Amino acid sequence: MVYHLSIGALAERAGVKIETIRYYEKIGIMPEPGRTASGHRRYGMDHVTRLQFVRRSRELGFPLEDVRSLLGLEDGPPSCNEVHDLAVRHLTSIRKRIEDLQALERTLAKAADACALGDTPDCAVIDVLGRQAP
Repeated sequence: MVYHLSIGALAERAGVKIETIRYYEKIGIMPEPGRTASGHRRYGMDHVTRLQFVRRSRELGFPLEDVRSLLGLEDGPPSCNEVHDLAVRHLTSIRKRIEDLQALERTLAKAADACALGDTPDCAVIDVLGRQAP
């Protein structure tokens, strides 16, 4: 493999920050790059491809541990069953978050509507914020 990209060039091509690349290297999501004689990191196109995969996975909301699992499945012989199970588990989590957000939206909308009723000493939004979660 030809290592020719600096960390800044890699960040630009992959659409991430330099700090993100360093963090992913630290936690083992990204492989260690080659180094120049002076110690500067040099990256190849496989680094770009892998980083784009990680970025897209994160954009879909996959936690880093799931991204690590997906990378392991991509690097080895792929198992559609394992990927399917991971994707379904993540989809279930997303649907639960959507339900929770919809409940929050209803609560806040109701409180905001009550506040819009006029200048009263009791504010429904403040009351909702002051309540403990069930």
